[in-house]
Amino acid sequence: MCGIVGLLVKKPALREQLGQLTVPMLIGMTERGPDSAGLAIFTPPLTGSRKKVSVFSGDVEGGDHYDWHALVRALNQALNAQAEVAVKGKHGIVSFALEPEAVRTWIKGYEPLLKVFSAGKSIDLYKDVGTPAEVAARYGFGNFQGTHLVAHTRMATESTVTPDRAHPFTAGEDFCLVHNGSLSNPNGIRRMLAPYGIGFDTDNDTEAATRFLEWRLREGDALKDALQKGFAVLDGFYTFLMGTPTELALIRDPFACKPAVVAETDDYVAIASEFRSLAHLPDVRNAHVFEPAPEEMYVWQA
Repeated sequence: MCGIVGLLVKKPALREQLGQLTVPMLIGMTERGPDSAGLAIFTPPLTGSRKKVSVFSGDVEGGDHYDWHALVRALNQALNAQAEVAVKGKHGIVSFALEPEAVRTWIKGYEPLLKVFSAGKSIDLYKDVGTPAEVAARYGFGNFQGTHLVAHTRMATESTVTPDRAHPFTAGEDFCLVHNGSLSNPNGIRRMLAPYGIGFDTDNDTEAATRFLEWRLREGDALKDALQKGFAVLDGFYTFLMGTPTELALIRDPFACKPAVVAETDDYVAIASEFRSLAHLPDVRNAHVFEPAPEEMYVWQA
């Protein structure tokens, strides 16, 4: 049992309040996921050739006070990356004028215990062990600004409690997924993707779904087409909430065993596992509130 949260603001004035509106939604899901939490937010894309990675230092000795600026200096010296860093606790958002894979490979050699949680032009990702309130306070979720986000509270059922096994999961660039439920065939998906050179960082079943869907997007499928193919491949019970730089998407398995509720107004689309996480939102009394149908794709444009 986990908690899923998503918020897309249609009204530009609300972008400054995105994090402020989201924190009560996330905390409202504490009973569904008290062991770890995370959030992926989409902001205006970096300009030109610049991209960024979200890097976690919590597994490094002294990682609470990691020397991010030394990392950036070394990166610039090694790769002339024109890198900069924005630091929030144990996460550093490192931006640069290179392709993320080159930076990811360099980071692994520089400090193997650092973990790259996301890459792209728009996505910033934060996740850690702790209650939703603790993680939100640790990284200042309430101050976040952007167009849309996905977030998650985890109650671990099929893999251990660690920051890298918390959600959201990412694959490729600017794609993330959060999941309530469980898959029965993650190892089969791993074997299916191995011939395409797709590797995995954890034993979490959600990572298998994330990498399958991102692979389909990379092969040229539109998001709806990738999700349709997912119904034939992903076996189990699930509610998936996904984010791209321009979309927020929601699907439930054919049996719809895992709960979800949507509230939509002219100003926003809000999604949670239970309505109590939506009750504080502005004008929610007049929102169109509904339970998503099974095996139905819901896609909203940012």
